Amino acid sequence: MTITTAAHSQALTSEQEQIVALCRDFATREIRPRGREVDENDVVCPVDIFQKASEVGITDFMIPEEFGGGGMTDVVTQCLVQEELCWGDPGIGNLVCSNGFFADPIMVLGNDEQKRRWLTPLTGPGAPLTALATTEPGAGSDAASIVTTARKVDGGYEISGQKTWIGNAGLAEFYVVFAKTDRSKRSGGVSAFLIGKDAPGMTFGEPMKKMGQRAIVNREIYFDKVFVPESDRLGTEGQGFYGLMGTFDISRVVLGAAAVGAARAAYEYALDYAKVREQFGVPIIEHQAVAFRLAEMATRIESARLLVFHAARAIDAGEDARKLAAMAKLTASETAMFVTHAAVQTLGGWGYSREYPVEKWMRDAKLEEIEEGTSDIMKLIISRNLG
Repeated sequence: MTITTAAHSQALTSEQEQIVALCRDFATREIRPRGREVDENDVVCPVDIFQKASEVGITDFMIPEEFGGGGMTDVVTQCLVQEELCWGDPGIGNLVCSNGFFADPIMVLGNDEQKRRWLTPLTGPGAPLTALATTEPGAGSDAASIVTTARKVDGGYEISGQKTWIGNAGLAEFYVVFAKTDRSKRSGGVSAFLIGKDAPGMTFGEPMKKMGQRAIVNREIYFDKVFVPESDRLGTEGQGFYGLMGTFDISRVVLGAAAVGAARAAYEYALDYAKVREQFGVPIIEHQAVAFRLAEMATRIESARLLVFHAARAIDAGEDARKLAAMAKLTASETAMFVTHAAVQTLGGWGYSREYPVEKWMRDAKLEEIEEGTSDIMKLIISRNLG
C-alpha cells in the first residue's frame, strides 16, 4: 500500500523531475525537522527557511524568466512543488510558495512595467515576502462584498479600510490590495492595487493565534487614507475582481496539492507505525480494521491527486476551470482532514500526543477546508456550474 508520489503519478518533463527532486530533498532536510518547533512558537515566522529556499530557486520558480524567475509558470508544476513542500510541513510549505499568490494577479492584470517593478525583486537569493490582501471582517469568501474603499484623488487613490487574516502581513514588503473604487457595485466595483509596506497610513495588528499552520503569521491590516499612485493600480478600475477570480482558480488548485502533500505525510507515518506497532501479538496492520482504514486513506489520496492535476492541466490549457478548481480543492482538503484524522486514530493514544506529528498535521489540514473559500463555498460554486 505504498502511495505513489507526484513524480510517479504524472508524466513529467526533465525540468519538472529536477524541481520535484529538489523540493523533496529540501522538504526532508530543511522543512520536516522544523515543523514542531515552529508550531510551538506561533508568532515567529521561519523566514530563515524561506531565505534558504530562495537561494536554491524554490521561491521564484513560478515567475517568468524575463523577470528573473525560473520560468516554470504552469499550474501543474506549481502543484508538484506545493505537494512536495507540504509533505514536509503544510504551514512551512505554504510559506515557501507564498510569493506565487502575490504574483498571480500581477501576471493576470499587470502591464510590463508593473511586472518588471514588482516581480523582479522577488527573484534570486534574499527575496522578500509578499502578501495578498482580500479578506475583511465582514467579507471572507464573498470577495465582492468588501468595503475597503479606494477614493479617487489627484494623481491616484486614497485607500481606507481594514483587512483581516492576511498571511505574511507585517513581514511582507509588497502587497496586492483589493478595494472598492465604486461602492454602488459588487464585483464590478472591485479594483486591485500594489502597495509597499512602508506606505504612510498603513499599519498592522498583532499576530493572530491560530489552530494550525503557524509558520505563516496572520495579522489585520489597517488603511487610513493610504495614497496609491494611479500607476500602481492593476488593470482598469473595476477589473480587480476578474483578476482575483483567476487567481482563486489557480490558488485553489495549488492549495489542493498542498492538502494532498499533508495527507500523504500522515498516511506514510501511520503506515510505518502500523507495521511495527504490535497489538495482541501481531503488527496492527494485520488487524482488518486498521488495514481497511489505511486502504481508504491511500485510495482517497490518489483520487484527490488525480483531480488536482486534472484541474491544473485544464487551467494550463486555457479552459474555464472554475468548477474543476472548486472540485479539486473540496476533494483534496476534505481528504487531508479525513487522512490526518485517520492517522491519529491509527496511532491511538500516541496519535493524540504532541510527541508525534500526526496531531499537528490534523490541525494544519483544517485550514485547507477554510482558506481561499470554505468547503461550503466550493460546493456552491460546483452546484452553480453543473450544466
